[in-house]
Amino acid sequence: MTKRSTRHATFTIERTFAATPARVFAAYADARSKARWFGGPDEWEKSKLALDFRVGGRESVSGGPAGGPVHRYSALYQDIVPDQRIVLTYEIYLDETRISVSLGTTELEPADGGTRLTYTEQSVFLDGYDDAGAREHGMRALFDNLVAFLARSAVTPAS
Repeated sequence: MTKRSTRHATFTIERTFAATPARVFAAYADARSKARWFGGPDEWEKSKLALDFRVGGRESVSGGPAGGPVHRYSALYQDIVPDQRIVLTYEIYLDETRISVSLGTTELEPADGGTRLTYTEQSVFLDGYDDAGAREHGMRALFDNLVAFLARSAVTPAS
């Protein structure tokens, strides 16, 4: 029998973007835009991002190195305030094993002609497959991708 365990963790990441809150929000809300910055490393095989960006809507994407294992992200939107706040719950699976469940809150506010993003994640990591340090590292990499995406793209707010 596998030994079961839980580890709880909370972390917060703050970033400033040279884009308006509406542009940053649109990068989350538009499926084509989000697919360009939200995902694993470039060398990973990836599924198409599925995004139903509304309260009660779902989002999913999977990928991983050639030959596996497959990392799967499945989210449910709990609260959305346009250009200000996104709250979701999400699960991460490694192949068919659920390795974490998280609450992620993204807050956007105008700052210095751009946007200050504050991301707070509260997670439970299951059975030793993942930990807060690795998750925070991954989220910081995603925000680096978002910086690059916003720098090279003219994102228009979703309607």
